[in-house]
Amino acid sequence: MKLSMTKVAVGIKEYLLMALGMFMYALGWVGCVIPAGGMGGGATGLSMIFNAIFPAISIGTFVFIINAVLLIVAGFIVGWNFGIKTIYCITVLSVAMDVWGMILPENILAIYTQNIDSHNILLVILGAVLAGGGVALSFSQGGSTGGTDIVAMIINKYKTISYGKIVITSDFFIIGSSLLIATDLATGIATVIYGYIMVAVFGYTVDLIQSGNQQSSQIFIISPQYEAIADAINNEAHRGVTVIDGKGWYTKNECKIVMVVTRKRDASQILKIAHRIDSNAFCTMGSVMGVYGQGFEALSKI
Repeated sequence: MKLSMTKVAVGIKEYLLMALGMFMYALGWVGCVIPAGGMGGGATGLSMIFNAIFPAISIGTFVFIINAVLLIVAGFIVGWNFGIKTIYCITVLSVAMDVWGMILPENILAIYTQNIDSHNILLVILGAVLAGGGVALSFSQGGSTGGTDIVAMIINKYKTISYGKIVITSDFFIIGSSLLIATDLATGIATVIYGYIMVAVFGYTVDLIQSGNQQSSQIFIISPQYEAIADAINNEAHRGVTVIDGKGWYTKNECKIVMVVTRKRDASQILKIAHRIDSNAFCTMGSVMGVYGQGFEALSKI
């Protein structure tokens, strides 16, 4: 009973932190980037373009519609193995965008920038930091904002391309397409420049909070319950696992070592699984400079 209550408490904390992350992400956009005339990538950036064409429909609603369509398409192509956390984060993000839009005053830009020169660029940077911090917080609890994550899942069904390259390419085209809805060329160019700055600062913030600039982590877990841990990592985190024979030289006892290579944003989920099954498990985690093969960079890129 006590263990069950602990699981419930941990679950509630995870979902609350994911919600906080999504509200931070939405605040960065609605409170900073959008008032400054900035732009961004992903489903949110695309929603801004659609909102400019169809102003009667809110950005939050477009975020939900775009992600819902992507989820349905991905479901038919790669299967319906979406975590409840992804759907939860998408829903909370859509609500948060509309909530901040109603709460924040229409003249928020003037309120922020009464005595600040070059305020637009500063607001874009602040918005990117807030959004990046929110996404990193969500990632740390196993959440996802959908959007480009879903696109990457669909593309990798047929061709192995790194997540980073997919994000950069999609953001480049989404931000560039904002020129099509600009009122004049000068404004459009400024929006595009702000957009690229936003994406760069956003990505750096996520990397910084997610412990360094490495894209992958290698985790070693030593535990007598290695089979249960390996199975849970396979079934819950959907990551490959290698079990290695080992020997503790001090005790001279044989042991099994569970090795996992994963995207760094999924590393916390792996460690939580190990701790849940064996609170005394010995775990180490390190950054990996390069990972090649199925699910990561193609060997041909070396």
